[in-house]
Amino acid sequence: MADQKKLLRALAGEVQDTPPIWMMRQAGRYLPEYRATRAQAGDFLSLCYNPELAAEVTLQPIRRYGFDAAILFADILLVPQALGADLWFVTGEGPRLSTITDQAGFDALKPVEAIHDTLNPVYDTVRILSRDLPDDTTLIGFAGAPWTVATYMIAGRGTPDQGPAHLLRETNEPLFAALIDRLTDATIEYLSCQIDAGAEVVKIFDSWAGSLNGAAFQTYAVEPCRRITAEIKARHPGIPVIGFPREAGPAYEGFARATGVDCVALDNSVDPAWAATHVQRDGCVQGNLKSSHMVTGGQALIDDTRRIVDAFSKGPHIFNLGHGITPDADPENVQLMIDTVRGA
Repeated sequence: MADQKKLLRALAGEVQDTPPIWMMRQAGRYLPEYRATRAQAGDFLSLCYNPELAAEVTLQPIRRYGFDAAILFADILLVPQALGADLWFVTGEGPRLSTITDQAGFDALKPVEAIHDTLNPVYDTVRILSRDLPDDTTLIGFAGAPWTVATYMIAGRGTPDQGPAHLLRETNEPLFAALIDRLTDATIEYLSCQIDAGAEVVKIFDSWAGSLNGAAFQTYAVEPCRRITAEIKARHPGIPVIGFPREAGPAYEGFARATGVDCVALDNSVDPAWAATHVQRDGCVQGNLKSSHMVTGGQALIDDTRRIVDAFSKGPHIFNLGHGITPDADPENVQLMIDTVRGA
């Protein structure tokens, strides 16, 4: 069935009359069935580490909508936790971590080979999904990019401008580079084990790539993605990689060539017509409808969806949002988007 899966065909460069569809954060709080399962788990991290329940919430949007791909339910901050950082979630505010701001903090991190002790339940989730997904649904594994994960580890939380990470990068670059290297190696191991468990595609989420500029973007966004992609492809020939350097702007152009990824995911600040000319010429693109349309719906959703599909229709394209769906989204608007893409 693999060669019949629409998403894998797009990643291989095939131009299709109707692009495959999935959504970032498609298993999430906008769905009542997700909220019920999370309540059953008790808390977010317990849900991530319960293979049966994590598989269940991954499958929920597939049952409801028939997306062409399912993405593993997990969190990008499980890797720093597996490396020894304390991780917890504050209701209504998001994640909190113990911080890495000096050499002693870095030295206290576990070696890369120790991460599997914590992450084995995630691989079990992948195995369940590989067994239980419909035959035509592609299974996507993922990890956070080293730069984005490092910003949380250094600040202990999300920040508006990633200022603490930039400060450490500028004042103690050897320590910062060592942290990026550790995270790069851990990400390779994590994604490789997801593939061994059954993931057919992996995606690297660099949510804060846009705050890196010039040489820093090349060093800490492009180069780690290149290293991860090269090693994944060496270990697992034929496995596609999607890169998402969110808010990279003009730096989206050439990202696929520089990193070796098979597909570049685009945020919704990028004009599809520009991206079709400057990014899609290097291969598959993914995106890039505004997430807010999932809240507001209506004719604007239909018009923007059609505009994106048309702009990317001459090359390989995976339809998606430009960022994750938000908890206030209306599930009916998701169906409207799918029907519009598929011409229903």
